[in-house]
Amino acid sequence: MIFLENETDIDLGIEYEDIAKLVVEEALRLERCPFDVEVNILLTDNEGIHAINKETRDIDSPTDVLSFPNLFFESEGDFDISEEELADYQDPENGLIVLGDIIISLEKVAEQAKEYNHSVKREYAFLIAHSMLHLSGYDHMVAEEAEVMEGRQRLILDSLGITRD
Repeated sequence: MIFLENETDIDLGIEYEDIAKLVVEEALRLERCPFDVEVNILLTDNEGIHAINKETRDIDSPTDVLSFPNLFFESEGDFDISEEELADYQDPENGLIVLGDIIISLEKVAEQAKEYNHSVKREYAFLIAHSMLHLSGYDHMVAEEAEVMEGRQRLILDSLGITRD
């Protein structure tokens, strides 16, 4: 289940919730997530993400996307988590496993789509795919991790037919 909140008036001409749902579901399918999960997505602007980035990461600038995983993985994409551990991550109201939170700057989506010469739909979908991999235990701190993560991002987007224009 996706909970999407848009705290902006920014209209990029795309269906935010529909695209998010497609990308989240495809990422979960390709990562073979065995759980019914909850993913929270906040759409904000550069000012909003700047404040969150400063507060949570002590980085005093806006960024395109922030990912806050709720689960901790032994290795990327390894959803082999004990029942006892899962209970700690379960939303008591709906029984879903809370995978984590994604925060996206819609201003950055527009800026980067123009910069990379592709559609805002592709940029938005890319940021969600990227974050879903973070929520699934992936990272890109070293070259080998980055290569794996980039390959998984491409797989998610290609399987949905969301490619660079």
